[in-house]
Amino acid sequence: MKRDYRRWYSSRLQREMELLVFGHAGAKVLMFPTREGRFFEYEDLRVVDSLADKVRAGQLQLFCIEGLARESFYDAARPPAARIARHAALEDYVLHEVMPLMDALNPHECTISMGCSLGAFQAASLAFRHPHRFRKLVAFSGRYDLSQKVECFGDLFEGYYDETIYFHTPLHFLPNLACPWRLEGLRRLDIVMTIGDADPFLDNNRRLSGLLADKGVDHRLHIWNGRAHRAGAWRQMAPLYV
Repeated sequence: MKRDYRRWYSSRLQREMELLVFGHAGAKVLMFPTREGRFFEYEDLRVVDSLADKVRAGQLQLFCIEGLARESFYDAARPPAARIARHAALEDYVLHEVMPLMDALNPHECTISMGCSLGAFQAASLAFRHPHRFRKLVAFSGRYDLSQKVECFGDLFEGYYDETIYFHTPLHFLPNLACPWRLEGLRRLDIVMTIGDADPFLDNNRRLSGLLADKGVDHRLHIWNGRAHRAGAWRQMAPLYV
């Protein structure tokens, strides 16, 4: 399986950024790591290995990127406004630096936004905000409202709220979404979500599913046994849904 390491300085993020590319052809998969993960996380967790047959066959090409969670949502030293601003800057980097690289390396018409845990939030937020850039969303074990307290998981903005948080939070902006062009784009997406029946974010996923249904957006929500919020479950899910 072809493996390619890339690194460059991003003026948008004011830092060096790294990524890994696996494969040579096929649908392009933009992979956001979990909150603790980095660009090599899915290789370390063997999620890449679980997709190896499809990658070697030229059905998928994986682009594993940095999620910068420690510089955004989970950086307690930054004020909440700066946390969401850092996330918005990451989105800008993905749209204007990573995705052009993906297109330059691979002309395939299908691009998939994919992530696990916090990466599922990032993948979903990006795809729902820019549906014309994607054909598919695959989100495992996601939390789609980072301002909501759930069990031991707190409000990552500590009560702060602004327009940027609103427009990057699927459970906030989807209820009021009325733009025909954007809704048409969402209805063209192949949307797959998974969550464990013991995962604390189960209700969060059901709410997102209900909002999508209300907007006439077809999707699939697969509920797995147990918590299913770990690498072993994601390795089983990936070849089924990506």
